Amino acid sequence: MVENYSEDSIRTLDWREHIRLRPGMYIGKLGDGAAMDDGIYILVKEVVDNSIDEFAMGAGSEIIINVEERTVSVRDFGRGIPLGKLIDVASKMNTGAKYDSEAFKKSVGLNGVGIKAVNALSESFIIQSFRDGETKRVRFNKALIVEDQEVAPTTEPNGTLVTFVADKELFGNYHYIMDYLEAMFKNYVFLNSGLTINFNGQKLHSKRGLYDLLSENMSGEGLYPIIHLKGDGNDTRAAVRGRVLLFRERSAHDAGRYALDCFPGGRGENDP
Repeated sequence: MVENYSEDSIRTLDWREHIRLRPGMYIGKLGDGAAMDDGIYILVKEVVDNSIDEFAMGAGSEIIINVEERTVSVRDFGRGIPLGKLIDVASKMNTGAKYDSEAFKKSVGLNGVGIKAVNALSESFIIQSFRDGETKRVRFNKALIVEDQEVAPTTEPNGTLVTFVADKELFGNYHYIMDYLEAMFKNYVFLNSGLTINFNGQKLHSKRGLYDLLSENMSGEGLYPIIHLKGDGNDTRAAVRGRVLLFRERSAHDAGRYALDCFPGGRGENDP
């Protein structure tokens, strides 16, 4: 039997429906939190990435993250989302400031999608911006507005607070594994030296950036000591005999930080 295929078979989904129907396109797999690449950890990453972008622009050197059972909150001390655009940023696809190279010259996310996916996949999503003595707070349920507070005065420092609970209808009986989250947040501070993440009261900070990353992840004593070079701009150069593994480290104030881990094996193709 041939199925009927007509104009009525064609559907147009709005952005919210599409994310909820096809979440894998936005966060990979769903999962219940047992694996490090399960979707609930991607939701956390999408929110934290926005705070990292503020740090990269030199606005705010601390991020406070609390995870209690299924509730995640992320507070940064960046510039704060412009209050008049708070709803648009959280619930209008392809909306954001990262298309403007002047507002975000350094950015992890560029497509204006991430935080909307978190909103659509959460049974509770609250976003609040603090900016120049004023604040605005909006609460969503599965990306639908349930509370829109008026702009009000505040004494809180500038920045953004996002609190969300992933939707049990999609993720089932999920749970966060704190070791997975801690590993994620450690990598953030290693790759952004000078940043402090306060995770459930635990301070995560790295002064030496990639040097600390390599030191923590080496399984044993290295054959050679780690060489860690820092420089301003793009003028840092290194000439090391033998084969080397070169990493580039992002900083809030310069993009010319490097770490090199030396390996034996003679001269490389570009050695003098």
